[in-house]
Amino acid sequence: MSKNNFPKLHNATWPGIVGKGDHEPIISLDELLEKTAAANVNGVKFDGVDLGLFDPHVKLDTSDDHISWVVDKIGGYGLEIGTLVAPIWPPDGGSAMGSQEDRDRFVDVVKRAAEFGYKLRKQGIRTNNVIRIDSASGVEDWAKNPLENSKLIAETFRRACDAASEYGERLAAEGEICWGGMQSWRKMLDTLEMVDRDNIGFQADMSHTFLYLLGYNAPEDRILKQDFEWSDREELERGLKFLTSQLRPWTIDFHVAQNDGTVFGSGSHDKTGRHCLPTDPNGRLDIVKDAGYWLRDEQGNLTKAFNHICWDGCMFPNEVMHKQETWNSILETLIKVRDQHGWSE
Repeated sequence: MSKNNFPKLHNATWPGIVGKGDHEPIISLDELLEKTAAANVNGVKFDGVDLGLFDPHVKLDTSDDHISWVVDKIGGYGLEIGTLVAPIWPPDGGSAMGSQEDRDRFVDVVKRAAEFGYKLRKQGIRTNNVIRIDSASGVEDWAKNPLENSKLIAETFRRACDAASEYGERLAAEGEICWGGMQSWRKMLDTLEMVDRDNIGFQADMSHTFLYLLGYNAPEDRILKQDFEWSDREELERGLKFLTSQLRPWTIDFHVAQNDGTVFGSGSHDKTGRHCLPTDPNGRLDIVKDAGYWLRDEQGNLTKAFNHICWDGCMFPNEVMHKQETWNSILETLIKVRDQHGWSE
């Protein structure tokens, strides 16, 4: 058995939808829940799921009947619910730096997601109060007027924070290089500081934030040396230490992941971090050790900044996602992270 019981271990549901639909069929919520609930490593199981509020899995419908359906569906597998993902992109949402109508739709989606999350917490199935967002804006469009567009994004995020606070929810901006105003560690910090709300923070995904080191979409903010080679683990660790020192104080949600150092895009997620299986021979991260840069401070003390960690397997091929051993392997990796950087309560 695992020696620690915190942070809790979650799987993500949205990889069944994101990047699917064109080349491969969407994977049903039931299959994802079945695979998650069936995963077992020496008696240790997933504690819950982080839930994308996306059709066709879940509707952004805050009616009591729909909330009860979600509770019964996920609770029926013995799983809790953690972080939610608000579908802030068009057509239901809109760009955070777009027209007034776009921005109003963005805020409205966050408000409804916050009410959804509040009702799940009231039902006792949800274990935190974090909702994931991004700017829903492309880097090229943002770059046409960086100053003004960043101001608009910050204003939209402020309004979204205020709407979320009515329901006791916090917003986590995920650092992905494909989103304008969020495409580098420095621009992400600038955006968070401009928002200036107590209930906003950063969602760190080990695959996406890894590309901050390499300066994709923002060469001026590259952290690793220009002549960096993958065999130089010392330089990689220097970069990770710097990156996490900047963003860790903001981090309120965390995805364990592997990355092979390349960019990958599908659908609206253009040029973002490629999620790899934990056993991928091309993986550039020492997952267990490198998770510690996010989970511990500079002195090596546990931050305990979040009560669960999540595996995000976006863009995995369906043939990989249909296999039960995929989820057992992922669970095994999460357990190793918790054994090394977790705690008991």
